[in-house]
Amino acid sequence: ARSGPSIEKSSGPKLTGSEKQRDTRMNNILAAKAVSEVVRTSLGPRGMDKMIQDSNKKVLITNDGATILKQMEVIHPTARMLVEISKAQDIEAGDGTTSVVVIAGSLLKACQTLLEKGIHASAISSGLQVALDKALEIIDDMSVPVELDDRESLIQNAITSLASKVVSQNADILAPLAVDCVMKIIDKEHDTNADLRDVFVGKVLGGTVDDTEMVDGCVLVDKKASMSAGGPTMMKNAKIGLIQFQLSAPKTDMESSVVVHEYTAMDRILKEEKKYIVKMIKTIVKSGCNVLLIQKSIMRDAVNDLALHFLAKKNIMVVKDIERETVDFISRTTGCIPIASIEQFTEEKLGKAELVVDDKSCRVIRITGCPTPKEGRRTVSVLVRGSSQLILDEAERSLHDALCVVRSLVKKRALVPGGAAVEMEIAQKLNVVSREIFGTDSYCVKAFAHALEIIPYTLSENAGLDPVKFVTELRNAHTKGKKNAGINVKKNKISDMLELNVVQPALVSISALSLATECVRMILKIDDIV
Repeated sequence: ARSGPSIEKSSGPKLTGSEKQRDTRMNNILAAKAVSEVVRTSLGPRGMDKMIQDSNKKVLITNDGATILKQMEVIHPTARMLVEISKAQDIEAGDGTTSVVVIAGSLLKACQTLLEKGIHASAISSGLQVALDKALEIIDDMSVPVELDDRESLIQNAITSLASKVVSQNADILAPLAVDCVMKIIDKEHDTNADLRDVFVGKVLGGTVDDTEMVDGCVLVDKKASMSAGGPTMMKNAKIGLIQFQLSAPKTDMESSVVVHEYTAMDRILKEEKKYIVKMIKTIVKSGCNVLLIQKSIMRDAVNDLALHFLAKKNIMVVKDIERETVDFISRTTGCIPIASIEQFTEEKLGKAELVVDDKSCRVIRITGCPTPKEGRRTVSVLVRGSSQLILDEAERSLHDALCVVRSLVKKRALVPGGAAVEMEIAQKLNVVSREIFGTDSYCVKAFAHALEIIPYTLSENAGLDPVKFVTELRNAHTKGKKNAGINVKKNKISDMLELNVVQPALVSISALSLATECVRMILKIDDIV
């Protein structure tokens, strides 16, 4: 008997090992390049903004690279690595979050060309490291040392960081404010870092960004002094108690109901309740407390009307519903210790302030004139104002970037020129180096140099200039030894960036190059996704 024709299942062409590796690499590079293309248009002072709508239909307008990528739902694992380096740059330097992704995308494009030439991925990876080490030396050579007492230089750095933001026209207010905040919370002599958790940023809708102000002390946003029983709304020489228990009649932990059959029993219950509350209020009065902050309670009312009535009689100012997140900041600022039960309410646990006032014009409570802590860190608050929620959020993000830039200068006290001067100088010097070394490293260093030209190219492209003409002019200027030459997008020409005061912290450039190279080397090493 004849057997039927054998049918082979074909599932497309089979890939051999090296083809599969090449395929995986190309897919990874394409995915990562796609992410970098998305944020490329928002680079620089003339960069475009992105409008992002999340699943809850909430709209966000920003051109901060880290924020854009955080909101994007990136599925591809390699593309997600670019989101991670942008996040890392945000934590390390605070600025340059767009640049780091654009540089990484451009380096990947250069690697793609090298791979097509037949150079092995490991060789490219080590070549990129050689180029990075040389690039970091070049940044060190061209950086200008800066002293933290030089307030003007610090402000110029913050202004450069704000130049590309939606609120750039308010930079002359936000930049000095960011510098003053950071200078207030650090010790200029010894500190090599600043903890931005010591700067509390409160957002209040209404007014314009110009009304943003620094408050030496603490602000409680959207809070008001309890007026229901006629209590005070202002207190001088305040002694502040922060309580985490309820000022109301006790209740059992389990759900229970009390059935009352006669009026006398009802009276007795109310009398006991009153007695219990009066006893609590007496303890509070005895400690000398005259401002009472009550933490928000989920279980039940943190304070009842009877307690408010007695507190108002004793002229004690009450602020209810203090958020749990702000408790730590209030404690550090005023020196008070959160009190968990009435038995522990003693004078030692109270904080001090010269003035606590209910500012009705912007719905905040201001606590000012707090004592300087003997040990530990000083704190400061900023009240950001804005005419709409979108502008308010963007102003807060921009202020955070400006604070981070000043913090970068505390970490590494050196400046470099902006306007793509650093990238062009590195590109020009690496080109020279690539001719002096041999082997595959020479190709890689040259490719690294060429990849960095994406920054001046993108800056001029986003400003509506002719990118080829400007990048060529800029390259010529650097070849002639003008190492501070950069693209002046306001005047549409090549200018000396230090003369124009367009400067940024050296740490921003160092961190961006290191993170981008690290990420690209990691992507190159991946030869299969399992």
